[in-house]
Amino acid sequence: MIVTTTDAVPHRATAEILGVVAGEAVLGANVFRDIFAGIRDFIGGRAGGYQNVLRDGRHLALNDMTEEARALGADAIVGVDIDYEAVGQNGSMLMVSVNGTAVRLAR
Repeated sequence: MIVTTTDAVPHRATAEILGVVAGEAVLGANVFRDIFAGIRDFIGGRAGGYQNVLRDGRHLALNDMTEEARALGADAIVGVDIDYEAVGQNGSMLMVSVNGTAVRLAR
């Protein structure tokens, strides 16, 4: 499955637009990760725990979107948009949402 943020797959014609597909992942931010992120904020450096959670969330959401497109018979997803949000009480959860347009490519 080709997944791209561009509006078309380079050097490939689109034969059919199948519709909008999406994927979401909501992940809890663990208290120990919060403590270590706070320490890093104080002394400087990257918050690796949060980076890993965001990366995992992105992969899960992209996989969900890809499976939805595959079920429609798509060869590619174009115009993909990835959004990150803090949700839940006091922003205690991290949400990653992705969406794009499932297409069938010309052969």
